[in-house]
Order: sequence, then structure tokens, then C-alpha cells
Amino acid sequence: MKHLAALNKYFLQNKWRLILGLVFTAISIIFSVFQPIMVRQIFDLLSHNLDEYRLLEDTSLNHIFRGSFSQILAFYGISILAFALLSGFFLFLQRQTLIVMSRHIEYGLKNEIYQHYQRLDLNFFKMHRTGDLMSRITEDVSRVRMYVGPAIMYASRTLFLIVIIIYLMIEVNPMLTLYTLSPLPFLALTIYYVNRIIHKKSERIQAQLSGITSIAQESYSGIRVIKSYVQEDASAAHFEKASEEYKQSSISLAKTDALFQPTMALMIGLSVILTIFIGGMQVIAGNITVGNLAEFVIYVNMLMFPFFSIGMVASMIQRAAASQQRINEFLQIKPEIMDAPDAKPVDISGDIRFENLTFTYPHTGITAIRNFNLHIRPGEKVAVIGRTGSGKTTLAQLMIRMFDPQEGKILMDGHDIRTMPLENLRGQISYVPQDVFLFSDTIANNIRFGAPTADINAVQQAARQASVEKDILGFAEGFETSIGERGVTLSGGQKQRISIARSLIKNPQILLFDDCLSAVDARTEKEIIGNLYAYLKDKTAIIITHRIFALFEFDKIIVLDEGRIAEAGTHDELLSLNGYYAELYARQQSGEEEPLTE
Repeated sequence: MKHLAALNKYFLQNKWRLILGLVFTAISIIFSVFQPIMVRQIFDLLSHNLDEYRLLEDTSLNHIFRGSFSQILAFYGISILAFALLSGFFLFLQRQTLIVMSRHIEYGLKNEIYQHYQRLDLNFFKMHRTGDLMSRITEDVSRVRMYVGPAIMYASRTLFLIVIIIYLMIEVNPMLTLYTLSPLPFLALTIYYVNRIIHKKSERIQAQLSGITSIAQESYSGIRVIKSYVQEDASAAHFEKASEEYKQSSISLAKTDALFQPTMALMIGLSVILTIFIGGMQVIAGNITVGNLAEFVIYVNMLMFPFFSIGMVASMIQRAAASQQRINEFLQIKPEIMDAPDAKPVDISGDIRFENLTFTYPHTGITAIRNFNLHIRPGEKVAVIGRTGSGKTTLAQLMIRMFDPQEGKILMDGHDIRTMPLENLRGQISYVPQDVFLFSDTIANNIRFGAPTADINAVQQAARQASVEKDILGFAEGFETSIGERGVTLSGGQKQRISIARSLIKNPQILLFDDCLSAVDARTEKEIIGNLYAYLKDKTAIIITHRIFALFEFDKIIVLDEGRIAEAGTHDELLSLNGYYAELYARQQSGEEEPLTE
């Protein structure tokens, strides 16, 4: 239950709905308990007037007596119906407040989790599978909603009903009440024992469900690989095995849940038997009336659902506690990359300085950048070249604070980027990653993602600069073409150029291109470079690549090797060194493929 304390803030936000719901619950129950009281009065009225009716049966007063008695019975019948309608009306209001409250809390909790996901850094997402993240924001939140809505509704109704009915039963006959309620302690012990079992099984089931979601998500995302390697059957078998484990755990939990129903029925049945047996003896002894006995039997039957719901509510609470524990595990994770307390926005012109930069990936221990020093002046164009694993992409990600270095610092216009708000820093840099990601939306909206308020003219201009406009206009719906999940309907080169257009429409002062032309042909590459050269005239640009753009006049070319600068200079200067750059250039000129690894 301690894990559910995290939801108290939502109850405070919806306190008036909660209070009104409890008030409506109490009023509904008050009207419902009037019915057995009136049944008792009817039985006592019948019992008291039966002898008089028999005495007057053969007299002229019989007709008058029957008419008067019928009116009294009609009054009681209409009253019982009216109380039932009023009880139902307030029961409706109870659901309208408490269930609506649960939907508001579900909405708030999902948004809290999603926003927390957005704040977490890349290390978190590298360590957790997407399916698990999805399961916690969907299945786990749904289980929690059952607690903040139906569980509270049933629990409050059960509590009010039990308290009021037991009070009325004691008022009638304390001894009969004691006998009637005697099976309940055994019921409480059963609930306590079964709840412990349910909690453990619920935790295991939710973890298994996360695993199934992850398997499905990875299979759908990697369906091309699965098909190309003819692994459909193996993938299906893997999913079936996880589903079988989940099924068996769910069946086991269902069997445990099933213990509640017969246990409740048994205890309620014993209560009814004791009520009739002990109550009948009390009627014979003259301690209670027949109406009291009828009232008691109705009270016991009214207690049937509350006691049935105890098991259901207990199960909901235990499942919600297990789910909220999983949610809290993520909500309590603090992002490693955060704004400094004294962070202040800075307008940057493009001056970048790397000072003694060293970075080691925390979970692998691989040092990607070692004692790196470099100064890039505003408006300069810098190429970063190196073999796979040399630290090129890491350098770009450090610049936009996807990670923070263990040693050294990055200065922009003299300001340590760790003293700048993340939104301010990243808002002035466009980064085209090596792994292109497009959303399942239209082409226009994918380009506009870099500048959400941009009009269609700006979108078309960006596409033109990225040399992808002609391709887009070749589609039947042009810029309004839906591209499917991850741009599945596009070629690799088209996806890369749309990603470039997305960065250009942002019109930043600094641009980072991480090997973003690897999937385009030589003619298109030449066209893009020509467009970029004009666009980047007054901007600072860092182009990360494993190929040499001979037509692009770079101010600096940096050759990385194991996180260090192995060579640096202009194109001509590097050729004169006869090092890696000269070897790469020679290979490229002769048309040989450059090996990506050593």
C-alpha cells in the first residue's frame, strides 16, 4: 500500500469529486436501508392485523377493513419503490463522480509518466526496452485506475453499508447480530492470506506482460530483418513461449481470485442459516417479531455484495500496488542530464571550443573521446572524419548534451554548455543523426517537425535545399503523402534528405550533420553539397563523415582515431601528410570501398 501513496496528490487535485462521490454513496445507502425497515413494518402490520381481519371476515366491516388495509400496503409499496429509485439515482451520481475522477487521475498519471520519459537521458533508454516503457504507461496505469475509481467506489459503498446495517441490526437484537456476523473473522483471515498471494503473482504477471510487449514491438520494428533471414517461425515460437508463461501465471492468479467467490458464498450462506435458525428461536421466545426476522434476512442479503466486493476490492488494490510500484521505479529515476540551477539562456553566434574533453560510456567503460581540444570560429565549416568507433558521433552528441563529459568542457561563445538551459542550447543547434528517424505522418509534418509553425512555403524551400522536392512532388499526394511507420515507404536516400530538410527549416546558427549522405547517389550528393554550401555561408557547420567531400571547401578537417585528433588541417595540408586522410582520398578517387573497421 505504501506505493499507492504516490497517488495522494491526485486525490487532492480531485478532492471535490472524491468528497461528492462519498456523499452520494452515503445518501444512496441510506435510501436503500429504508427498504428492509419498511418490509419489517409491513410484516408486523400483517401479523398484528391478521386476527382482526379474521374476526371481521363475515361482517359488513370486512370490506372497509380490506380497503383501508390495501391503501396502507399500497403506500408501503410505493414508498419502497420511491426509495429504490432515489437510491439508484444517487448511485448513478456516485459513479458519475468517482469513475470520472478515476479517468482524470488516469489522464494526469499518463501525462506525468510520458513527460518524465521525455526528461530522461539516453542512458535510460539504452538500458530499458521500449515494450517495457509502453507497458508501464498503458497496462500498469490501467490497473492503477481500477484502484482510484472502481476500488474506491466499491470500498466506500461496502464500508458505509456494513457500518449502517450492523448498527441497525444491533438496534434490533445484539445477540442475533453476533451470531449472524460470527463467520466474518474467518473471512478476514482468508482475505489477508489470499491478498499476499495476489500481490506476488500480480508483480510477476506485469513483468511478463512487459516482456511480451517488448518482444512484439521489436518484432514489428525489425520485421524486414526477420523476413530476410526467414526467422518468422522462430520469432513466433519465441513470442508463443513468453505468451504461454504469461497465460499460466494469469490462470494461476485467476484460480487464486476464484477462492474469494466460494469463500464469500460459504460465509454468507452460514450467516443466512444462523439468522433463520437463531432468529426463529428468538421469534418463538417473543424477543423479536416476524418482521424483525424478515428485516434481518434482507440485511444479510444486502451484505452479500459488500462482502463479495471485499475480495474484488482487495484484488484491485493489490494489483494496483504492484503496478504503481513499477511506475514509481521509473518516476523516481532522476535524469543525469539536467539544467543547472543557475542556468541562463545565451544567444550563440557559433563559436565552439573543446577543452581537454574526455568521455567514457558509463555502462560499457569504453572511452570514446580522449583529451580532445579544438576551436571552431563562427561561420567555419569543419569536417570530422574517422573510422567506425573513432568517436565522431559521440562528439556530436556531447555538443547537444545527450551526454556530459567526465573531464573537460565544451564552450559556446565562452559559456560552458552545462550552464545553458537544455532547451536554449538545443534550440540553436540542428542535429541530423546518423540513424534517421521519421514519424508516421505526412512528409510536410516530418519536415515541419524542425519548426512546427512553419508554413508550406518554408517546408517546400527546405525540401528544395535538401534536394528532395522533386522526389516528393513525384508522389500522388506530394507533401501530404503519409510515409508509414519510420518512413517505411521511402528509400534510404529520401529519408536522409527529408531529415536534412527538417534541420534546415529550423534555421539554426550551428548545424551538425552525422554521416547523413551515406544513402544517396553521387549525383544527388553533389547537388545537396552545392545547396548546403550556399545555405551554410554564414553558419557554423560540423559535417561528420567517413567520405571526403572534395567539392566542399572546409576550413578545417579533423581526422579522429580512438577519440583523439590524429590529423588536422585543410584538404591540401592533409594530403601532404600522406596519412589516413591521404589514403582515404586515394581509395575514394580509385573507386575502392573504404573499410569501416580496422
